[in-house]
Amino acid sequence: MSENDVDKDKQESQESGFDENQIYLNPTAKVETNKPPVWIWFGVGGLLVVALLVVFVLPAVVSEYELPLERRVDVADLIPIAEEETIVSTISPFEEAQRSRQRKEAQDVLAELLERQGELVELEVDAWAQNSYAAALEVASIGDEYYRRQEFLDAIDSYTNGRDDLIAILENVPTVLQQTLTDAQNALDNQESELAQNQFSLALLFDPDNEAAQIGLERSQALDEVLGMLVEAEELLEDGELEAARTMYRQIVSLDSYNETAQQKLNEVSRLILEREFADIMSAGYALLANGNPEAAITEFERAGTLGINAEQALAAITQTENEVANAQISEIQVRISAAEAQEEWHTAVAEYDNVLAIDSNLVFAINGRDYASKRGQLDDLLVSSIETPDRFYESDVFQQVLDIYYTGRAIEDPGARLVDQLDRLQVLLESSQVPLDIRMVSDNLTDVTILRIGELGLFEETTVSLKPGRYVAVGKRIGYREVREEFVVGFGQTPDSVVVQCVERVVATNR
Repeated sequence: MSENDVDKDKQESQESGFDENQIYLNPTAKVETNKPPVWIWFGVGGLLVVALLVVFVLPAVVSEYELPLERRVDVADLIPIAEEETIVSTISPFEEAQRSRQRKEAQDVLAELLERQGELVELEVDAWAQNSYAAALEVASIGDEYYRRQEFLDAIDSYTNGRDDLIAILENVPTVLQQTLTDAQNALDNQESELAQNQFSLALLFDPDNEAAQIGLERSQALDEVLGMLVEAEELLEDGELEAARTMYRQIVSLDSYNETAQQKLNEVSRLILEREFADIMSAGYALLANGNPEAAITEFERAGTLGINAEQALAAITQTENEVANAQISEIQVRISAAEAQEEWHTAVAEYDNVLAIDSNLVFAINGRDYASKRGQLDDLLVSSIETPDRFYESDVFQQVLDIYYTGRAIEDPGARLVDQLDRLQVLLESSQVPLDIRMVSDNLTDVTILRIGELGLFEETTVSLKPGRYVAVGKRIGYREVREEFVVGFGQTPDSVVVQCVERVVATNR
């Protein structure tokens, strides 16, 4: 072996951690080390170089660029080179592999910790969990010290504790959200617009789709403007400028539709405007009523009833007006009824009573009055008919009916002059209708004579028949002669001197 080869082997031995003196003190070992090929020593040397890079270079890179908690101090600055070489020289490849695995596990936990930290930073954790967040970072920062000293198991524990603390803070977000919304609503109710905006904005960081937070933020942003408009609207209301105040409250509601005060005031002002309009319309209606124009008054009252307020009052006014109109109409009709009854024009009275009942079908005086007038009208009709047809009284059934009518009329108390006159005239007719009168009947002794409803008289030249006043028909028959009929009235100043019944017209036979 050449001198250069020996020097090279010594250098590789030093880099690989072997003691050169020990190797040369053990000839057997020396012989054994000379057996492997040269390329194996280059491979071992390469592995040692990689191991040194992992131990010293990689931690420096991770410390510089992957840990945002604080800027790391290079391990080379903390550990002297001589000491580093001593440490490296005492670590076996297996131990280095273990450390590499632990380092990787520490880095994984650290990456998760950093992810949780990023989430909390986006949620502005300093505004709602500053102390807990700082404590969690403090725990995590202890892991950095362990990591720099390559005490990776302790670093993993510290990073895990810090990560778990951050996770606990994140898990508390729903509770913090509810409290934030409560605080925001309280600030809004207390008219603290800036604080309310901050709290609602924070709530939206927790839950961007939270409807309550969205509405609250919008309301808090318009709060100052709304408060100023509320003051102005109240001044308008106090000055009696109702329409202007209503317009202002409507603008407020358009800015903040959830403002209960503005909505309540808007309803109040709107009702005041309606009540004023209602009062004006009702006053106009009463004025028309006082001027004798009830129909127009009712129209105004009906218009007031359509406003949606005080409907009972408008209906009462309508009813009152209708009653007054009805009473006036009824009073006029009663005057006509009295006149008709005084003149004993009972059918006219019935018609007027019907007019009253059309206005109010429950009026007792109209119901009873119509019944009485109707009966008097029927009696008047019967009396008129009886007086006009006395020639039917000779029939016993007709006579009895007329007699009943007569007694009915006589039973009426306080009869009028018309009724008294009718009854007196009917009495005379009834009395005279029962006194028979002698009627001279003349024939030719060839004609067979019959008086209808009286009986047959037979053949005669002259005879006398006693008949009650009335209308009669005499029928004459003779073979070969045309039948004759003679109508005559007995009594009532129409009694004839004689009644001639003779068949004198021959019936000419015809050949068929």
